[in-house]
Amino acid sequence: MDLVPVRRALLSVSDKSGLKGLAEELCKWGVSLCSTGGTLRFLREHGFAVEAVEEVTGFPEMLDGRVKTLHPKIHGGILARRESAEHLSALEKHAIPLWDLVVVNLYPFEQVSKSGADFATTIENIDIGGPAMIRSAAKNAESVAVLVDPTQYPEFIAELQKHSGATSRTLREKWRLAAFRRTAEYDAAIAQWLSEKQSSPIFYIALEQKQKLRYGENPHQEAGYFAPRDKKPSWQQLSGKELSFNNLLDLDIAIRLACDFHEPVCAIFKHTNPCGVAAGGEPALLAEKAMAADPVSFFGGIVVFNRTLDPAAAEKLSPHFFELIIAPDFAPEALAILQKKKNLRLIQFDPQAHDPQFPDVRSLPAAGGYLIQDQDLPLWHENALRVVSKAQPDFATLRELEFAFRVAKFVKSNAVVFAKDNMTLAIGAGQMSRIDSIHIAQRKAAEAGHSLAGSVLASEAFFPFRDSVDLAAQLGVRAIVQPGGSLRDEESIAAADEHGLVLVFCGMRHFRH
Repeated sequence: MDLVPVRRALLSVSDKSGLKGLAEELCKWGVSLCSTGGTLRFLREHGFAVEAVEEVTGFPEMLDGRVKTLHPKIHGGILARRESAEHLSALEKHAIPLWDLVVVNLYPFEQVSKSGADFATTIENIDIGGPAMIRSAAKNAESVAVLVDPTQYPEFIAELQKHSGATSRTLREKWRLAAFRRTAEYDAAIAQWLSEKQSSPIFYIALEQKQKLRYGENPHQEAGYFAPRDKKPSWQQLSGKELSFNNLLDLDIAIRLACDFHEPVCAIFKHTNPCGVAAGGEPALLAEKAMAADPVSFFGGIVVFNRTLDPAAAEKLSPHFFELIIAPDFAPEALAILQKKKNLRLIQFDPQAHDPQFPDVRSLPAAGGYLIQDQDLPLWHENALRVVSKAQPDFATLRELEFAFRVAKFVKSNAVVFAKDNMTLAIGAGQMSRIDSIHIAQRKAAEAGHSLAGSVLASEAFFPFRDSVDLAAQLGVRAIVQPGGSLRDEESIAAADEHGLVLVFCGMRHFRH
């Protein structure tokens, strides 16, 4: 059956958005309406002729509304196969009407469970009849249209107008999928809430593909960008080529760093590691300093700001090749300058939309599982900071150490960051030993023409030996921040005192693998 005329509709919705307009359209096509509870009252208050469900079933609503639509005269008319003479004969025998449209959106369990409501209130917001009707209608999409969200109403109304009051199989199949997705998400939310209450963790996540990517990290890998269906992305692409798998990885970590800084910041990323970061100043100056931090590596990088990108900054960036430029906003003149490079991807993001509760999930293909953790949000606990050296830092030095350590938080382990005047001078990332990271940073600083004399050094994890402190002193470092916690901490403290360095333990590690 392709086109099915809509003659009878069953409506039972918690969210009344768009309901009046939907009912008006149904009435234009002579559709008989039937409804329950609050939906029935709403429609009658707006002047619609609506039959109550109990008039159809001959059975009153009972148990405080827990039972009202769980009845053969509801589900029989939804589930009957219209090409089956036996099914139609059974309906006629028991005076069961056919339903051509079922419109149901569910009790707001997700909202109530996150609102702090008590256990009993939350349990009462578990819908039973609604999911049952949705599943019945979706199972019989050959004959029945099912709508589970007010955002579907415009498409449905357009369908009625296109087919003179009927629905096509193509859209009924589309709505079937949306219906089963909705009930799956709903049941998953209930199961997850109950598992948390019973200290028996279960993690459910329903994702849909938002964008098919040309390929993954490499051309032989297929890939797509997936996100929760109801999760609005915190970013939007304004112009440029389509984003790649690797672009999205860089975009995510770049936005995280930008949101982690309170003062103005510009950072340039390569392969999910920052190669140049500068903070505290106008965007143009920050862009210039971030590029100067590593004048070789920034080529083809990802640039991020946490303030509006102005024309002066756009002029600084425009002569160079970048994959993405990311900012919370772009001045119109800056946008005009950068959009002259048609392949340059420009991304606008909303810092307020960064969800701190969004879980960090990673797959383990060989181990056959997933790792789930909280985001790494705090930098350190202020009351955990300890100056363990004889040399004492002044306020300016503490702020320099904070800047360097905040950058180190986003560098792959083992990580070290040399900084001065709120600008990175050299970064050592992803090495098997921390001393190797320092040697790499030393070489990069020399190649860029940066002296490390008078700089500060941050390490995202403890020094296992004193050799890192000794080498830092040789390079002219004046202060070091690291978490502490090594069995040989006393050796590092002794080395700092021998060299007259400031050594601060912050007590919080930031491994990034």
